[in-house]
Amino acid sequence: MSVASVFPQLEQLLPRVSKPIQYVGGELGAVVKDWDATSVRWALMYPDAYEVGLPNQGVQILYEVLNEQEDVLAERTYAVWPDLEALMKEHGVPQFTVDAHRPVKAFDVLGLSFATELGYTNMLSALDLAQIPLNSADRDESHPIVLAGGHASFNPEPIADFIDAAVLGDGEEAVLEITGIIREWKAEGCPGGRDELLLRLAHTESIYVPRFYDVDYLPDGRIQRVVPNRPDVPFRVAKRTTMDLDAWPYPKKPLVPLAETVHERYAVEIFRGCTRGCRFCQAGMITRPVRERSITTVGQMIKEGLEYSGFSEVGLLSLSSADHSEIGDMCSGLAEQYEGTNVSLSLPSTRVDAFNIDLAQELSKNGRRTGLTFAPEGGSERIRKVINKMVTEEDLIRTVVTAYSNGWRQVKLYFMCGLPTETDDDVLQIGRMAHEVIKAGRAAAGTKDIRCTVSIGGFVPKPHTPFQWAPMERPEVIDARLQLLKQEINSDRSLGRAIGYRYHDGEPSLIEGLLSRGDRRVGAVIRRVWEKGGRFDGWSEHFSYARWVEACAEVLPGFGVDLDWFTTRERQHSEVLPWDHLDSGLDKDWLWQDWQDSMSEFEQDDCRWTPCFDCGVCPSMDTEIQIGPTGKKLLPLTPVNSLRVPA
Repeated sequence: MSVASVFPQLEQLLPRVSKPIQYVGGELGAVVKDWDATSVRWALMYPDAYEVGLPNQGVQILYEVLNEQEDVLAERTYAVWPDLEALMKEHGVPQFTVDAHRPVKAFDVLGLSFATELGYTNMLSALDLAQIPLNSADRDESHPIVLAGGHASFNPEPIADFIDAAVLGDGEEAVLEITGIIREWKAEGCPGGRDELLLRLAHTESIYVPRFYDVDYLPDGRIQRVVPNRPDVPFRVAKRTTMDLDAWPYPKKPLVPLAETVHERYAVEIFRGCTRGCRFCQAGMITRPVRERSITTVGQMIKEGLEYSGFSEVGLLSLSSADHSEIGDMCSGLAEQYEGTNVSLSLPSTRVDAFNIDLAQELSKNGRRTGLTFAPEGGSERIRKVINKMVTEEDLIRTVVTAYSNGWRQVKLYFMCGLPTETDDDVLQIGRMAHEVIKAGRAAAGTKDIRCTVSIGGFVPKPHTPFQWAPMERPEVIDARLQLLKQEINSDRSLGRAIGYRYHDGEPSLIEGLLSRGDRRVGAVIRRVWEKGGRFDGWSEHFSYARWVEACAEVLPGFGVDLDWFTTRERQHSEVLPWDHLDSGLDKDWLWQDWQDSMSEFEQDDCRWTPCFDCGVCPSMDTEIQIGPTGKKLLPLTPVNSLRVPA
C-alpha cells in the first residue's frame, strides 16, 4: 500500500522557519523510488541538522549501497530545528524524509548513525515526531526497527532502552545482510512478530539487540555482569569489518546540497583504520586493521565523482591521510591530472610527521591552497608520550615552515586539554609552541603576514581505548587552564596578535564523557534532559550544562550513583565495563597494559611498519592489514584541461 507524502502539509509551514530549503530535498544524487515496487524500506538518519548531516560520508555510502538493490528503498531524514519541531507538533506533521517526504514511521528500519553521543536527544525528538514510542519495549509490528550505528554504537548502553538493535563497525555489508533478513521475514508473513525479527538479527552474532541481555549491578554501583536472557543469543557481539575497499567504491554519485553545508567537496576515503596507536583515539582503535584503497581505484572514484557532482574540491579522507603508502604518487598524479582546472586537493587529516615538501607542492599546484590542520594534541613532549602521539616540536616547526614556505599563510593546530596526568605547564607549553610556530613561519615566509590558529578540545575517555579506565578532569580545572593558556599566548603581543585561539570549555566534554562511558542507567538522564527541552547538544548555543547536571541530580541518586561516578572516577582492571560484551577485536588485557604504559610515558610503535604487537584484532576478527604500494600510477588518463568546474 502506497505511503503518501506529507509535503503538502509541510510546505505551508516552511515560510515560517529558518533555512526552509534544508527540508525540501531534490538534491543532485537524491533517489526517489516507487514505494510499492520495493519490499524493504530504510529511513537513514544522521541526528543533526541538514547542514551537518548531508555531507556525512557513512550515510551517503549506505544510502547508495541500499538504493542499488532493486527491491530496496532508502531515504534520508535529519533533525529538524526547534522552530519547525514546534510547528510540526502543532499541525500534526510527522518526522519525514527529505527525498519523498514520507513519514518515517512507515519504514521498516530507522537507521541512525551516531558520530557523537551528543546526538542522543535529537534521536528522541525524531522518534517523538515520528510517533514511534520512545521505549523499544512499547513498539509493535507497525513501528520500524530502530537501529544504531556509527562510532558511538560501540557503547550503545546509554540508549539501550530506545533502540531495538545496534551494528558495530562497518556498515556496507551489514545493511545488506539486515535487508535480507527483513525481506525473508516479511515474505514469510512476519512470523513471531517483532521479537522473532530481532532474534533473527541477533543470530548473526554481529547485531546487538539490548532487550536480549540483562545487566546486574553490585551494591557499590558497578556492573556485576551482562548476560543473555535467552539461550539462543551470543554472549558477545562482534564488530563488522569490510575488507577490500576497492570492491566498495562509494559514493559513486555524491549528494550535492541545495543549502549551505559544513563540507562541499567530493570526499573519497583513501584508507580505513589506523594503527598509530594514539591512546585517546577511539576511531583509530575500533577501525583496525588498516585497509588501503588502491591508487587506481581512488583515481577512478575521483574522476567519476567530479564529473557527476561538479564539486571543485577533492578531500582525501582517512584518520591520517598522509600515511597512505602511495600518498605521494596519488597527490602528484591528481595534481597533474587536474592542472589547469580549478579543482583543489585537500588532506583534512594530516599528521605533523607525515607532511613534507613534495606533498605541500602538489597540494598547492593549482594555486588554491585549502586549509592545513595539524594535530600535535599535546603541548609538551611529556604529555605527547603519555598519549602516544609521537611528534616532536622539531617535527612541528619543520612542517609549518614547509607550509609557510610553499605559500600557505595560515595553519590550524589542534590540541586537547584535560588529558591523563596533565598539568598546567603541559597546557602552557601550547602557547610557547604557537609562538615558536609564528617566529619560524615569519622567517620562512619573509613576511609577518601569517597566522596560526590554536584550537583546543576537551579530552573525553572513550570505550575500547587504553584511556577507557581514565578519570576525567573537572570542568573548572580545564577552564582555568584554558584561561592561563590565553594569557600565555598574549604574553608577547607581537606574536599573540598572529595567533587565533578557539576552545571548547570543559562542560560539554564532561557530559560527552557521561554518555560515552555510561550504562543503561544513563538512559533515564537522557530522557529527562530531552523532556526539559534538550536538543542539538552538540551546538554550543543549544547546549545547557545546567540542564544535564540537574537531570543527573534528579535521576542518578535513585541508582546509587552520580555524575562524578561516571566521569571523574578512575576504573580498575577488575571492573566490568558496560561494553565488555561488545567485541571490537581489541584484547582487554592489551588495552590495560597500554594504559599502564601511558603512565610510564612508554611509546608504542605503529604495527604497519613493525612486527605485530598483539592487540588482538587481526586473529579475533579474521582480518589482516591491507596496504600497498601497488606499484601502479594513478590512472592512464590524459590531463583534464578542459574541465572547468564551477566554483
